[in-house]
Amino acid sequence: MRTGLQGKTALITGASRGIGKAIAFGLAGEGANIVLSSRRQEALDEVAAELRAAHPDVGVLAKAAHVGDEDQARACVDATIAEFGGLDVLVNNAGTSVHFGPLAEIDAAAAAKTVQVNQFAVVQWTQLAWKAWMAEHGGSVINMASVGGLVTEHGIGYYNATKAAVIHLSRQFAMELAPGVRVNAIAPGLVKTQLARALWEGNEEAISKYLPLGRLGVPADIANAAVFLAGDASSWMTGQTLVIDGGAMIRPSIA
Repeated sequence: MRTGLQGKTALITGASRGIGKAIAFGLAGEGANIVLSSRRQEALDEVAAELRAAHPDVGVLAKAAHVGDEDQARACVDATIAEFGGLDVLVNNAGTSVHFGPLAEIDAAAAAKTVQVNQFAVVQWTQLAWKAWMAEHGGSVINMASVGGLVTEHGIGYYNATKAAVIHLSRQFAMELAPGVRVNAIAPGLVKTQLARALWEGNEEAISKYLPLGRLGVPADIANAAVFLAGDASSWMTGQTLVIDGGAMIRPSIA
């Protein structure tokens, strides 16, 4: 697969661990310069050191930013362009889940934080990338949704509602920013990450038996999809959501 990412620049939010970190390594493996962003600079510096050791020929910048803070987001986008001369790929990966339980019990503070990080940050970072670079030069935006945005589930209904919004926002932005900027989403199933640990730890074997492909996802599974969406191989694709779930969504509704 020819990606055409050599020498391009990708900014990934939530890049200090899990799926974001895997995407950074996947894009670096295709020759892209990488900007890592998350809340804690120390964690980013550790990933940056690993990335430089593994891919010494690509540029790496670690820039801490709270994904929901507009000033910090703008500073991160500006630093990306100052360091590498452009911003070709934006991966809106950062996410949070601060409430577990029925929608009838969620409080306003938890709801607001979930929307800020999972939903409005997608709008804000895409706006900033568009205005600072992509409006004139084009690019690719990849938003991290979830299969939860397509189904109902116990306990994480509000998280899933924000991920459903991400799917629609990806379609809306794809329409508004075409033809220069492509916008797509990825909807992972259950992936072995820290964020999802409570959903799989201690129950991995049983869940794996439920899945047609017989295993839980790992961050590299999602990174492979992000590399495809970022590069030339998906050049006639926008407004779409790739479901990467080990086959969970194709199981019959009644056993």
